Amino acid sequence: MSDYIIECQGLVKSFSEGRLHVDVLRDASLHIGRGERVAIIGRSGAGKSTLLHLLGGLDIPSAGQVLINGKDMAKLNAAQRGQLRNQYLGFVYQFHHLLPEFTAVENVGMPLMIRGDDPDKAMQQAAAMLQRVGLEHRLHHKPGEMSGGERQRAAVARALVTRPACVLADEPTGNLDTRNAEQVHELMLELNKEIRTSFVVVTHDETLAARMDRVLTLDDGQLRE
Repeated sequence: MSDYIIECQGLVKSFSEGRLHVDVLRDASLHIGRGERVAIIGRSGAGKSTLLHLLGGLDIPSAGQVLINGKDMAKLNAAQRGQLRNQYLGFVYQFHHLLPEFTAVENVGMPLMIRGDDPDKAMQQAAAMLQRVGLEHRLHHKPGEMSGGERQRAAVARALVTRPACVLADEPTGNLDTRNAEQVHELMLELNKEIRTSFVVVTHDETLAARMDRVLTLDDGQLRE
């Protein structure tokens, strides 16, 4: 077992269209320890979301490598990458991405069902995680029947229901008011302590960044501490 849940070395990500060539990331390197909380900050368009997609194996770098629990994502096929993601990672986005036709408990239980867990057991675990985030009264409500803060807490519950080694969060409180943002911050910090899940959080929220173990700045395609 690697000491790091995520390791990336010399990451380069370039986009070319006709004569236009853009280097979004240039020799970015990062190591995320187990249970560690890391914020990534930087101006809009600096490539923070691109970096998160590479760390999660949702995209492949132009050069460099990303290891999840010691396994090189570039050497795996799409199905194997998906399996590794489901086993070790959780994702939270600025927009909740809950499926509108399913209830909160069904949405949260989805990663467990995809993994092949027993459906009844998956629903029990999803209900327990929703209770943990204060949504026990919303189990059978669909996203359209929930407030913005409730939907985002459900998204955090979905990311954590598999008890992942690391959660990658992209502006997780960007759409929330101060009170709801604070609730989501607290929840992430509590769960980090409880189940030793690492967090890599892309954020413009200085309050949230200040509560992480480390703050990295992405500037001119490179990460600086």
